[in-house]
Amino acid sequence: MKKINFLFGFLFLGLMATSFLACNDDDNVDPTPEPQSIAQTAANDPQFSTLVAALQRVNLVGVLDGAGSFTVFAPTNAAFQASGVNLDALTDEQLTEVLLYHVLGAEVASTDLQEGQTYATTAAETGPGNTQLSILIEKTAAAVKINGSVNVTAADIDATNGVIHVIDNVILPLDVVGHAAANSNFTSLVSTLGAASGDLVNVLSGDGPFTVFAPVNSAFEEISDVTATLDADQLAKVLTYHVVAGNVRSTALTDGMMAGTVNGEQITINIGENVTITDANGNESTVLLTDVQATNGVIHVLSKVLIPSDL
Repeated sequence: MKKINFLFGFLFLGLMATSFLACNDDDNVDPTPEPQSIAQTAANDPQFSTLVAALQRVNLVGVLDGAGSFTVFAPTNAAFQASGVNLDALTDEQLTEVLLYHVLGAEVASTDLQEGQTYATTAAETGPGNTQLSILIEKTAAAVKINGSVNVTAADIDATNGVIHVIDNVILPLDVVGHAAANSNFTSLVSTLGAASGDLVNVLSGDGPFTVFAPVNSAFEEISDVTATLDADQLAKVLTYHVVAGNVRSTALTDGMMAGTVNGEQITINIGENVTITDANGNESTVLLTDVQATNGVIHVLSKVLIPSDL
């Protein structure tokens, strides 16, 4: 996975030297501010009052005030308002999930992000089987975005136990369809889901859990002459051939493993120098990335489209 290196420059804090008269040594004031934790830094900044109140409500202040190393993507008051999320309507459990979805369990500074896309693991443990949810971080020449739509507006506010990056909206946990829609590399997959029969977008937005082997755009371009001839039912057969029941993470995959798909046919997992998937026609697709964890399942990224025998 690519290292994380935020587009924004460092935030420099300048200190003004103040001269004053003192009658004795007790009147001297040290101009250097005391180091503060993430929780203290947020509490002392009025633009984060909504965030701080939410953290207090579900007793998360102590977590972000404690030892450890964290990265917090911090929505401002205006960000909460822009999101349209009614915090009062959320249960404590739901609010905890949303807040922890903004937290990474390691310090990630702006200098750690390279141009392109990467997925990071959040502190929200609300995936199937209490797995930790993923977020997409994407750097372009113009911006750094989270999950395809939330912008980092200021980076590298340093704290004793990590770093804060300011964002302009609330990051909401995504299901497998939401993750596909957030990633520009899956536009062909998303459009094909919409064109197929069986209302697959709504199906894959359901409870699941699902394991989705998701081909990138170039994979669909490679077989565009084939998909152009398929009707809606045939497209559904192809797409459901990429879905396995359950939340099957990479640690559960074994060499030679035969996995039954929702389509009814099997795929074969091959683990060697690279992890590949062999379809019913003997064609191999390389697994480019594993374990993009969503709320209702997990995504593994493929280099090619898998073709079932029954078309």
